[in-house]
Amino acid sequence: MSLPSSTRSRTVAVTALLIAAFTGAGAATAAVADAGHVPAPPPGHAIDDVLAPGVPLWTNPDSTTIEAAAGLDGQSRADALLLGSFPSASWINGGTPNEAKRDVSRIVTAAHAAGEVPVLVAYNVPFRDCAQYSAGGATSLTEYEAWVDGFAKGIGNKRAVVILEPDGLGIIPWYTSNQGVAEWCQPAEADAATAASERFAMLNHAVDAFAALPNTAVYLDGTHSGWLSVGDITDRLLSAGVERADGFFLNASNYVETERLASYGNWISDCILLETEVPWWDAGWCASQYYPANPADFSTWHLTDEKYDADLAGAGLTRDPAAQTHFVIDTSRNGQGPWSAPADWPGDAEVWCNPPDRGAGVRPTTDTGDALIDAFLWIKVPGESDGKCFRGTAGPLDPIRGIEDPAAGQWFPEQARELVEFAVPSFG
Repeated sequence: MSLPSSTRSRTVAVTALLIAAFTGAGAATAAVADAGHVPAPPPGHAIDDVLAPGVPLWTNPDSTTIEAAAGLDGQSRADALLLGSFPSASWINGGTPNEAKRDVSRIVTAAHAAGEVPVLVAYNVPFRDCAQYSAGGATSLTEYEAWVDGFAKGIGNKRAVVILEPDGLGIIPWYTSNQGVAEWCQPAEADAATAASERFAMLNHAVDAFAALPNTAVYLDGTHSGWLSVGDITDRLLSAGVERADGFFLNASNYVETERLASYGNWISDCILLETEVPWWDAGWCASQYYPANPADFSTWHLTDEKYDADLAGAGLTRDPAAQTHFVIDTSRNGQGPWSAPADWPGDAEVWCNPPDRGAGVRPTTDTGDALIDAFLWIKVPGESDGKCFRGTAGPLDPIRGIEDPAAGQWFPEQARELVEFAVPSFG
């Protein structure tokens, strides 16, 4: 795979709007005793335990989107206010453990006072984004675990949902996948012998820290269907502790169409079921968007559906949404799907970086129509830049837009306008 279109822009402060409630579930863990046996769901913090019926999700009146609107006028201000009226996540991406505790506590306290539930993004893993546009993070395993513990203390017994480390499983320093593919991210500062195992240790620690809280649900990075194969991400999720989490998230800060992500997420859930319940199964055997389906032709994806039907039946397993691993999808910017660079574009067009004419997608909701999809969310804060996109040139202008893009996490009025104008469904 080429460099993935991954999460790139992040905000330092806590941005939150409404988010969606989920129906959560953990991965199946009971052994299969006979054909057709359905494993019982494990104990955990299913999302509908975190979000009681009728409890709304928190809209932050002081979000960075609303802050941006205060410095704008005319159409740009109207766009920011509109986008700020819908749910998006609160990003906590650094600081000391005490600072993380303080920032998280402010969010959950404000949300609690409003009778609402916040969604928080934990984004501080060492070598995050492989030191690219969203570089930063903790500097060691010990430092990261202390930061996570501070984050968890900030939540305490209040209600919250945690999106754990976007790109945390998609980009692992010095990792070799279960398919024998070496990770392109090989920073000289990282110990090649321990960097990958430490990443998994960090995420397992974080899963346990958040799962131990009485009213918190946590989701791990599941990348998206334009990136890792189902078997590869399944293996990574299991190594990171997904069986003790509430599931995984897809498409963070990306543009892949919801229908493709729904298929991809269901396949991952099926692959996890096979890997955890069939002693002789190997996740590397799981069907995916790459085979037997053709990734470029969605009309062929039914072939992978059928392969899972056959594999599950052959293993004596029956699908059960209550027992299988659930997921959420970021629909903040996927209304128009991914952007394709001009056919003759020289070099890396950075299709993930502030692509033009993308629209906002489905508004955050728990009404997904799929028993395994807990919610459609706006994990990425729509309207904030992915970074200064040079697209293979020397910069400083973005050659597609003809302007200099704002730094990662800064408000981007031109992009915000496009997200509103090209939204699917429209804002009406």
